[in-house]
Amino acid sequence: MASTADFRNGMVLDMDGQLWTITYFQHVKPGKGGAFVRTKLKNVLTGAVVDKTFRAGEKVTSVRLERRPVNYSYSDGQLYHFMDAQTFEMIPLSGDVIGDEQLKYLKENMECEGLVHDEKVIAVDLPQFVELRVVKTDPGVRGDTAQGGTKPAELETGASVNVPLFVEEGDVIRVDRTEDKYLTRVT
Repeated sequence: MASTADFRNGMVLDMDGQLWTITYFQHVKPGKGGAFVRTKLKNVLTGAVVDKTFRAGEKVTSVRLERRPVNYSYSDGQLYHFMDAQTFEMIPLSGDVIGDEQLKYLKENMECEGLVHDEKVIAVDLPQFVELRVVKTDPGVRGDTAQGGTKPAELETGASVNVPLFVEEGDVIRVDRTEDKYLTRVT
């Protein structure tokens, strides 16, 4: 058990049998009435975000999630199959659990982190920085580089990011997937 004084960003709570991650919290002490804590919670499995207010000192059940390395193997059209790097068992997860913002960067044999609760992998986190090949982009036009322009590029996983004009098809680039942002050219 933990109280509202223990709240931290990233802390996982068990409420009504579901796991929620605290993404934002604020302690509020109004001039009249009791203090309270305003939070923004994200469901670990569905990704749904809700606002919830707790009374100051209220007890909540905190959960400790273990992180374990997993490798993405393949998709059968409905489920995405990951292999646990420690036990070598296959873990099928739906696209809803992984989330659309991660799926667009998911590539075969990618090393990810599995979130483990009760000895079962319940969710997956991709690495923040991924290296992907550019499969389609317009050629950069000579003379357009004075202002450091950018152009859209489609990556091998189907994701699209803006890249500098010198990036060509076939180049491998590093992308910050949390911000959908080009970082550097690898090859």
